[in-house]
Amino acid sequence: MIPIVSIVGTSDSGKTTLLEKLIPELIKKGYRVATVKHDVHGFDVDKEGKDSWRHKKAGARTTIISSPEKIAVISDTEKDMTLEEIRARYIQDVDLIISEGYKRETYPKVEVSRRAQNRELICTEDENLIAVASDYPVEVKVPRVDINDAKGLAGIIEEKVIKGYRPDRISLLVNGKPVTLKPFIELFLTNSILGSLSALKGCQKAEDIVIKIKTRKNGKPKA
Repeated sequence: MIPIVSIVGTSDSGKTTLLEKLIPELIKKGYRVATVKHDVHGFDVDKEGKDSWRHKKAGARTTIISSPEKIAVISDTEKDMTLEEIRARYIQDVDLIISEGYKRETYPKVEVSRRAQNRELICTEDENLIAVASDYPVEVKVPRVDINDAKGLAGIIEEKVIKGYRPDRISLLVNGKPVTLKPFIELFLTNSILGSLSALKGCQKAEDIVIKIKTRKNGKPKA
């Protein structure tokens, strides 16, 4: 599983500006980074009249736009997905996920604050807070860095989130929702899967395994 850190703060606190500086610093350290932006007001990336817009307008639940340089997925959802669900469904081949927002989730957080806002910090009592980035002194129990010190913040994230990350050996999604596994079930599934794969050619050194099972109802594929 990929570690996650959330950049949080009140509106117009400078989260995006800090992210623009932070990402290059993490890349300099050799890390591959993915980002997730949470927009409570909704968004629209499809321009009216474009082919992808026409596909969605016709009723496609998911539309994928692919080119030699990049790929985009536009998909309907029934609810506001959690970071864990987004990570499991859409993100791979990176070393770190940085989200902008998601202050209510239980991942490591960095709060951003500017003096001009004259607002109190929102996460001082959050046990997942690992640092504060501000342009003025604040009394907090975690390290504080200057809001422009992206290099210093990258170092904190590297030590506390990336290097300190202890991933689960196995995760389970049922109907797109994560299921918490008891230790003995996790051990049983892990040993069963790895034991079965060890007998398959080319699978002995597998480091990342994804298995999807479509259940059947009354002998027919489930709709």
